[in-house]
Amino acid sequence: LQMSTSKLSISSSLDAGSIAKVIPHGEHFHNSKGLGWFVTGLFVVGDLAGGGIVALPTALIQTDFYLGVGLMIFMTFIVTYTSYVLGRSWTILTECWPEYRHHTRKPYAEIGFRAAGRWMRIFVSIICNITQFMIAVVYILLAAKNIQDAIKAFAGIDFSFCIVVIILAVCLLPLTFLKSPADFWWAVVIAMITTSIAVILIIVGAMLDYGACSPTRNLPDFKITNVFLALGTFLFSYGGHTAFPTIQHDMRTPADFTKSTFLAFSIMACMYLPTGIVGYLAYGDSLRDSVINSIQTIAIQQAINILITVHLILTLTIVFNPINQEMEELFRVPQTFCWQRVLVRTGIMVCVVFVAESVPSFGPLLDLVGGSTLTLSSIVFPCIFFVFINARKKKMLLHGHDQGVASFGDVIKYNKTWILVVSAVTIVFGLIGGGAATFSAIVEITSTKFEYPCYVAPFLNLTDTGDNSSTNCCGPFQNITAFDYVTCSNPDIEFYG
Repeated sequence: LQMSTSKLSISSSLDAGSIAKVIPHGEHFHNSKGLGWFVTGLFVVGDLAGGGIVALPTALIQTDFYLGVGLMIFMTFIVTYTSYVLGRSWTILTECWPEYRHHTRKPYAEIGFRAAGRWMRIFVSIICNITQFMIAVVYILLAAKNIQDAIKAFAGIDFSFCIVVIILAVCLLPLTFLKSPADFWWAVVIAMITTSIAVILIIVGAMLDYGACSPTRNLPDFKITNVFLALGTFLFSYGGHTAFPTIQHDMRTPADFTKSTFLAFSIMACMYLPTGIVGYLAYGDSLRDSVINSIQTIAIQQAINILITVHLILTLTIVFNPINQEMEELFRVPQTFCWQRVLVRTGIMVCVVFVAESVPSFGPLLDLVGGSTLTLSSIVFPCIFFVFINARKKKMLLHGHDQGVASFGDVIKYNKTWILVVSAVTIVFGLIGGGAATFSAIVEITSTKFEYPCYVAPFLNLTDTGDNSSTNCCGPFQNITAFDYVTCSNPDIEFYG
């Protein structure tokens, strides 16, 4: 990589324990090529928004609106801060260790390594892979649900959801054989555009239904377990930090990721709040896992379906890639296209489909992922890593050479008080909230919303629901329609327990 001649650099010829010229305050490392901060911000929005947005109105109903709006605003500030400190951490790595200015396969794991040592590099890598794997499962479930709903809307047929999952996976598999999609930044920008249009259509559709549905809107009783489930939804919707260091690594000026962070989460707040509020005001507890099914104008409902599905498919091609590369490195698969690549990537897709067929309900699984690995990678890790790396850098500047991983005493000594306080509050919130969300989601999956795995259900004498409608009608008994031509799906009065 080349640096601007007007900027100072750190010599790459020095050993790992010494410093050459530290980049002065206000001056940063530059790549000769890469993404600008504005496109990077759009990239972040495209990476995050989409899967969780359809479940946000449900989360507001679970939290009794005012608490939910407060949590959404609080989460916006929390994830903006954690994204900021994670970006600062990678900036410090590029300024203090020259090897990170070149291609780095796992930037997040390297941040963990410089913060806490080799064991943390391994742990972070495992968490990131589990997160990507589970996001792939959730996205395949949601995309399959949208496709099934489209078949119901246009053909009036209740096509098996479990078969849709398999067909979708088979169609996606060839895309995973291609080269790394990291260069296809345009795909994520298109994903952001499709989600933005979908948000507008959700608001329009809910407003059209408001007159018929809002007067009979009913709300569930307040339950603390529902609040924890909603928190899992919020964490999933805002958490995507595993990809941020990789995105930042590809920027022209990685230090500008701060600007990208503020742009991205400002856009997402403008998407998320209106979507959640209109869904709550229009539908109440007739709304279930996804707001899409509550919209009664079929043309708008299915347009949103298509837009969100396009977003999910574009994002899935990128979500699969880190897992594929990790497994190929483990099994020493050649970099060129070969039968070993086909075998490994097919195996990963089979594993994803198996999990999807085992837990065929995207709502509780979304809450589980949001409360567990996404909480660690998006809330807890960024705060811990930054205070340790920041302390390590200041010790390097003070002593003239790298003294290794910072101690807890160094963290207290070399970080500003407000950073320590905000980071501590964020970590405690993440651990308590994420733990409660994870526990509540496990209870949902295993008891209150248990669904038999797809490969078990055919052998059981289960009653066919005969549900050929994609529209969840409103009202306390979920039988009120805004338009005469609408056919209601089977009601689920006990959805919120």
